[in-house]
Amino acid sequence: MASPGRRGGVPTREGEQRREEQTEQQAPAPQGPVLPPPPPVDYGVFMQGLLQAMQTQAHTQAALQTQMEAQVRIIR
Repeated sequence: MASPGRRGGVPTREGEQRREEQTEQQAPAPQGPVLPPPPPVDYGVFMQGLLQAMQTQAHTQAALQTQMEAQVRIIR
């Protein structure tokens, strides 16, 4: 006698697993434009820009601190 399941004596679990595998293999291709990979990053240039930005911020903060202290002296 055939084992429980669907046609051909395939047990239900195996049939479901096979259907899931087929579904995974037949997944639709992604739609939309395929973008090229991003260009390589030159970390030396990146670090130079980061250092410059941090120095600019430090100078700006120092100038603002000096300006604020001068205004406080005027008020007093």
